[in-house]
Amino acid sequence: MKNPFLCVLIVLIFGPLYGEPLYSPSWGFKIDLPAGYDYTDGDGVNSFSFEGPLGNKFDIAVYKDTYRTMKDLVDDTNRRLKNSGDTSFFEYRDKLAALIEISFEGHTGWGLCVELEKSETARNAPLLLAVAYGNAGADNADLYHLSALDSIIPSRAERYYPGPITEFGYPRGEYTKMPVAGTGLEARVREHDAEAAQALVDREFALLRRYVVLDNWQEAWIRFYRAIYRDSWDRLLDTAFLLERHWLVSPAEENSNLALARNALAFVQGFEYERDLQGSDFVNLVSAASEGRGDCDSRAMLWAIILTQANIPTAMMVSREHSHAMGLADIEGQGARFEAAGTKWLVAETTAEVDIGLIAQEQSEIDSWLGVIFE
Repeated sequence: MKNPFLCVLIVLIFGPLYGEPLYSPSWGFKIDLPAGYDYTDGDGVNSFSFEGPLGNKFDIAVYKDTYRTMKDLVDDTNRRLKNSGDTSFFEYRDKLAALIEISFEGHTGWGLCVELEKSETARNAPLLLAVAYGNAGADNADLYHLSALDSIIPSRAERYYPGPITEFGYPRGEYTKMPVAGTGLEARVREHDAEAAQALVDREFALLRRYVVLDNWQEAWIRFYRAIYRDSWDRLLDTAFLLERHWLVSPAEENSNLALARNALAFVQGFEYERDLQGSDFVNLVSAASEGRGDCDSRAMLWAIILTQANIPTAMMVSREHSHAMGLADIEGQGARFEAAGTKWLVAETTAEVDIGLIAQEQSEIDSWLGVIFE
């Protein structure tokens, strides 16, 4: 989405924020449910129930010292539900987990059981059980169920790590090397990272399409980007580190954050412009970084992750009206700024070879942009 005429706008552009992940201060876990899920029941500490689109249900319960093992919890759950589905146990980032196929009394769905963070004095880790289910045969209900379960962050250790459903379906595999586009560098990634990242993009885009004509499309769109950001962070850890070193920006350098932002911006601006009019425009970030291709939102998020891993706060701004996305950074510098979540972010155009802070004059309308806050 290149714009031939760009100008400096020394203005503040204010944008709205929509739905944030839910956090349990008692147990330390987070969930980022699809748009349209409302809290309906529970004690707000150990149990939570939600109802979402299509009448889908999402229930969470936390157990501490109630069951001797996770298998005991899973067996008891299957017994109480009279569930006929299968269960698969797996390891999720050093945590024991189980994926449960749900089928009972005209309902189908999926369940996830995963260990939460264990205190130093506890004998066993608390267990979180989440069950996402709905009426059997509901159209595309699994998109909601699997996306909801994949959004679970059991502890701070998984805050920037692929979700448990993605990890189950696409285990990371061994470390391997991939080229970093146009740099001569080779970064360490896991052998299945690109495939897994693209699978998540495709699933979340299929879910996002169900909100296009709904009133809460903004919330769904922003959640789409949050899900990709979380999934991509750890996959790009070495890539971002190598690029920062490659550009030789010293933390002691005056306004080093701006220098790094400019180098990273030039990197993504040099990508091959690519769109997929039949599906998601979003190229997964592992492939984008390796192959040097992508549309505006892939570039903006990759730029944001590179900067954030260098401890520079970042975000994105997106516009359905302009079919465009730009990067945002909390750094000093001249140019257009966009205010979201109390921060006046400097804007970065990623598809035209212009300096940070420069944007097209025709894209400066306040009401046509949404702020995407990742943290």
